[in-house]
Amino acid sequence: MVIKFHIGIDNTDSIYGGCTTYVGALIIEELLKIKGINFVDYPNLIRLNPNIPWKTRGNGAIALRIEILNDEIIDRIKEKVVKKVFESSRIDEGAEPAVAFLRGEIPKLLRNFSVDVIRRLVNLEETIRIAKESHVEFVTLEENKNKGIVGAVSAIGMTMEEDYTFELLAYRKKENYGKKRMVDEKSVYEMDRLTSPYTFNNIDYSERRILITPRGPDPVLFGIRGETPKILLAALKKLKIYEPIERWVIYRTNQGTDNHFKHTKDLMNIREYDSVKVCGTICTSPKIIQGGHTILTMTDGKNNIKCIIYEPTGHLRKIAYHLLPGDIIEVYGSVKKSGKEDLTINVEKIYIKKIAHIKEKVNPKCPTCNSTMKSEGKNKGYECKKCKYKANLVKIEIEKVRSIIEGLYMPTPKAQRHLTKPLIRYGQEKEKHQIKLIKNWYWSETIKCRE
Repeated sequence: MVIKFHIGIDNTDSIYGGCTTYVGALIIEELLKIKGINFVDYPNLIRLNPNIPWKTRGNGAIALRIEILNDEIIDRIKEKVVKKVFESSRIDEGAEPAVAFLRGEIPKLLRNFSVDVIRRLVNLEETIRIAKESHVEFVTLEENKNKGIVGAVSAIGMTMEEDYTFELLAYRKKENYGKKRMVDEKSVYEMDRLTSPYTFNNIDYSERRILITPRGPDPVLFGIRGETPKILLAALKKLKIYEPIERWVIYRTNQGTDNHFKHTKDLMNIREYDSVKVCGTICTSPKIIQGGHTILTMTDGKNNIKCIIYEPTGHLRKIAYHLLPGDIIEVYGSVKKSGKEDLTINVEKIYIKKIAHIKEKVNPKCPTCNSTMKSEGKNKGYECKKCKYKANLVKIEIEKVRSIIEGLYMPTPKAQRHLTKPLIRYGQEKEKHQIKLIKNWYWSETIKCRE
């Protein structure tokens, strides 16, 4: 009898280092050594709610999905996974790892809960209740050190059936942690040229900045994001790497899908830490505040909310500054508290749905030479400075020329979150279909992946 078995893992890293996907890669190698196990999906990298203040960097959890041919090896699998997670986690730096296990099909209750975890704040009590009702077993190091439970449990339930992408993550040898990553920049530009639009966010061209290499002391050497595993392997071959790779693995992920945004019609329904997309009308002219950030106010017809577009978003902030009262927009962003009670939306992208037609009064044209006339003073009429014609005219109304057009606007790539769908992905969204693993989805120095 074939048994489906799901493993969820979270919170193995700290703000100082480590990486949950790397721990996942170590566990994959252990599982590949056990006879009677088949992977039925690529390892899943699930980016959770990016607004949680106690998250570590990318707030990613992982899920491994396998089929077991012999029920008797389940205890052995659990033992190996738990041992590897706890010995590989940054516990001395504050990590609170958790491992979750589910035997059989994933219940709808858990699937729905997992979507909620990505979009809003959920508490530990709710997670434990859902886990018990879904027959999910979880393990933590200590009872009061259990932050990883939420991610580990929800990773199992997030099956990414609507849309997903892939990421090939390559890892360094331990002796190179903290050193400059030896990836040839010219080869990254060439790789991007040859594989775009089927890979994305390799480079921020506006900043001339390479994005595939992180900057911290973690084990990741580089990560290439793309639409299919095969395009990632092709991209990998184009890179020139001047340090040894310890291992690499292809993850299936919700990155670049906008999976975290929940459509909200009523501003009264939003809560702190939510990720939302809200349609409304601009009701005050934008202004620039200290730090170079742009702030505007929009209304849903009943309630108002301030939206902040931060300076690092680059082009998006400049676009937002040209919005005017009456413009209809849809903002995508995270809900934060400003002061004690007021909520604001930190904007990740803006869809300008309708530009308002705005009239403005201007000085009249000279009826003789068609030049713009100049006022002589209050109630003193106008004079043409070119031909000296004078007349007691009045200002005329014309439609204001707008410097923006309707459409979708994004921040510069370096300011985009893991989950935010980049422009290049629009039209490439995937529908549910059967996952078939390619032969070479995992590699290490000590083991070759089997089909």
